Amino acid sequence: MKYRSTRGQVSGQSFESVVMEGLAADGGLFIPEQLPTLPADWQTAWAQLTFPELATELIAQFVGTDLSHTEVSQLVQKSYATFDTPEVTPMVQLDARTHVLELFHGPTFAFKDVALQFLGNLFEFFLERRNAKSGGHRLTVVGATSGDTGSAAIYGLRGKKNIEVFILHPRGRVSAVQEAQMTTVLDENVHNVSIEGTFDDCQDIVKELFGRSEFRREHALGAVNSINWARILAQISYYFYAFFALRRSHGADALPAFVVPSGNFGDILAGFYAQSLGLPVAKLAIATNANDILDRFLRSGTYKKDANVAATPSPAMDILVSSNFERFLWYLARDHEVPSSVVDPEERAARACEILAQWMDRLKTAGSFSVSPAALAAARQVFWSGRCGDTETYSTIAAHYSHEPSYLLDPHTAVGVHVAETLRPEIQALGTHVHSVCLSTAHPAKFSDAVLRAVNDAGHQLDFGSILPAPFVGLLEKPRRCFECKNSADAVAQHIVDVAQSK
Repeated sequence: MKYRSTRGQVSGQSFESVVMEGLAADGGLFIPEQLPTLPADWQTAWAQLTFPELATELIAQFVGTDLSHTEVSQLVQKSYATFDTPEVTPMVQLDARTHVLELFHGPTFAFKDVALQFLGNLFEFFLERRNAKSGGHRLTVVGATSGDTGSAAIYGLRGKKNIEVFILHPRGRVSAVQEAQMTTVLDENVHNVSIEGTFDDCQDIVKELFGRSEFRREHALGAVNSINWARILAQISYYFYAFFALRRSHGADALPAFVVPSGNFGDILAGFYAQSLGLPVAKLAIATNANDILDRFLRSGTYKKDANVAATPSPAMDILVSSNFERFLWYLARDHEVPSSVVDPEERAARACEILAQWMDRLKTAGSFSVSPAALAAARQVFWSGRCGDTETYSTIAAHYSHEPSYLLDPHTAVGVHVAETLRPEIQALGTHVHSVCLSTAHPAKFSDAVLRAVNDAGHQLDFGSILPAPFVGLLEKPRRCFECKNSADAVAQHIVDVAQSK
C-alpha cells in the first residue's frame, strides 16, 4: 500500500510516512495510490464484529507492511477502550426511518475522538519504534481547531513521550466548554495558542508552517487535522458499523442514506471512501450551516470562498474553505476532467494532479474555480446537499426535545437532522428499505448556550445538570494555560521555537 500527494510531486510513500508527515511537501494531501479490495465475503464475515474488531479489519487493509494485523488490533483496542460504551458509536432511532449515529462517546465527547485517540497512539507507536532503532526522534504536532479537534488531539496526545502539541484556536469563536476542555489541560507537552481571527486563519498558519521546509524538518512537524490521512481512515469504520447495525435491526435489505454535518469535509469524505470500498450506501448528503461553500458548489459547479465567516450556533462548521474537499476533487478530476483518450492509469493520475493543482492555485489567487458540467454531474451522483440556517438549527433542537421520545441534539447534529428532514421526499423515493442515518458529531452539553436558547425560546424547560457528563462538572472553574498570539505564521513559529528552547 503506497500513497501519493493530490498535487503530484510526492508518491510512493508508506503508511507510516504519511501518518508522520501529515501534509505532503508539495502542499497536497495524501491519498492511496490504489484502494484495496476487500475480502469477497466481508458482508458475512464482518457482520457480527465488534466496533474495534471491524475497525481492525478495515485499517489493516491500508497499512501495508508497516503494521502487522496484531499491532493494528492492539492499537485499535487501546484507542477505543477510552470510550464510555462498548459499541463505541451506537445508533439511536428517532422515527421509523431516521436514526442518529452517536459519535460522541469518547473522552472529549466529540466525533473527533474516534480518529484522534487512534492517531495519538499511532504517533506514539511509530516514535517508540524509531527510537528503539536510533534515538532522538520526536514530533512537534501543530494543529488548528474550530473547537472539537483541539480537545480531541490534546486528550489523544497529552503526556506522550517525545511529542509536543500546539493547538491554534480562534479567540472567542469556540464554545466555552470547548475552550475549557483545551486550556485546562496543563500537561507540559500541551500548548494552547489563541489567535485573533477565524478558524481559516488558524488553518492557513498551520499550512504555511508545514510549507516552510527547513522549519518543518528542524522541528519534525506532524499534523492532527484531518489533512492527516489516518484521521480519514479511522472514520471509515463507523460507516461500516452503522451499515451492519441497520441491517441487524431492520433486515438484510436495509440501506443507509448518510446525512453528515460538514465543515472541513473530513467526516463525509470517510463516507465517500467507505462507498468506494464497496459499502452499499443509498446516498451521501452534505449538511452545511450558513457557511455553505459545499452546498453552493453542488448547486453551481463553482467552488467560491466567501469574504467572511458567519458566526453560527454550530461553530465547528464555521469554515470558509473545506480542506479535505481537495481529496474528493482529485478523484473528480481523474475520472471526469482528464480526457477519455488518456487510458494509462498513471498518466490519468498525473493529469489529475496537474488539474487539481491549477484549481487550488485559482482558489488561492482568485478565490474560486469551476469544474466542468460533466464533473459537476458526477459530484451530484455521489452527494446531495442542504443548508440549515440558525433559526432552523434552534427549531430543530426544540422540536426533537419536545418530541416523544425526547432526544436532545447538539447544534451541529441539528443541522444534519434538519437537512435529512428537508431531503425526506428524495430519500423516501429511493425505496422503503432506505433509512436516513444522521451523524451526531458532539454531545449537546458542549454547546450549552445554543441548546438552552433553543429549548427555552420554544417555551420548554431543561435541567442541564441532568445531561452534563461528569468530566464537565466544574470544568469552567479549573485553572487554565493559553498563549495569546498574533495572527501570523511568524509569531506562531517563534512561539514554537521559544518553547523548544525552554525544554
